[in-house]
Amino acid sequence: MATGLAIMGFGGGAMIGSPLATTLMAHFKSTAAQGVAPTFVVMGLLYFAFMMFGVLTVRVPREGWQPAGWTPARASGRASGAFSNGATRSASEAIRTTQFWLLWVVLFMNVTAGIGVLGQASPMIQEMFPGRITAAAAAGFVGLLSLANMAGRIGWSSLSDFVGRKTTYATFFLLGAVLYALVPVTGRAGNVALFVCGYVVILSMYGGGFATIPAYLRDLFGTAQVGAIHGRLLTAWSAAGIAGPALVNYIREYEIAHGIAKADAYTTTMHVMAVLLCVGFVSNLVVRPMDDPVRAVDDRAATPVSL
Repeated sequence: MATGLAIMGFGGGAMIGSPLATTLMAHFKSTAAQGVAPTFVVMGLLYFAFMMFGVLTVRVPREGWQPAGWTPARASGRASGAFSNGATRSASEAIRTTQFWLLWVVLFMNVTAGIGVLGQASPMIQEMFPGRITAAAAAGFVGLLSLANMAGRIGWSSLSDFVGRKTTYATFFLLGAVLYALVPVTGRAGNVALFVCGYVVILSMYGGGFATIPAYLRDLFGTAQVGAIHGRLLTAWSAAGIAGPALVNYIREYEIAHGIAKADAYTTTMHVMAVLLCVGFVSNLVVRPMDDPVRAVDDRAATPVSL
């Protein structure tokens, strides 16, 4: 839940950043082409100010600190799916394990499927329901998906505290594969409500994947350097940021170029995404707990965790 609350801000940032950028470009348009360069300067300064506020205020608690009157609960193993055995690994050790690379594939597949759709959400709903969805309605659909993205980050990660990370990701992949496979059916049936509901759930799981993965890493590798391990795992997100949109765009253009109607040009893409989610399901299924004995890593020398 804690990582979900923190990463929820990441998911909702576009709701502020996008309209702010549009407003600034409109303001600077008359003085500098489209106003892009001064917009970047102003937003860069704003980001710098807020990041420096974080630098000056966020601190790692002193060693041994705990909230007044708080009694640590005994670990039951249910939250981690029995993955936590007390062992802890450094970032350099973690990336040499099979578990790390399985989770890399898990995150890559989850993000590839979600980000590919997110980037094409507006044209997709307009082309699948021609004449029924206006540009304004499509923009509202994108905004709804952003809210689903945010809600999924806190909702799914909180659920994982009770059912386990592995079970949560298994749900992402199985339910996601079914929904992706059914999307073309809802389009052909002309059912806008089912189409929207399906994508709301899909984007909630996309956001939930981001928020749950830090806890999954903690369960496997301990807390000492989970921030550094998480940073290395996010290379999967970078790769997916290329693969997801490329798959959707290239397959769509190929289909249209070969005479497929725009309304049907996403069918193959959705089926490919469903297959990718099945690959992610298998990768998650074979993740096993670390079996090495408890080992100490210096928490104070490790990179502070700030997700």
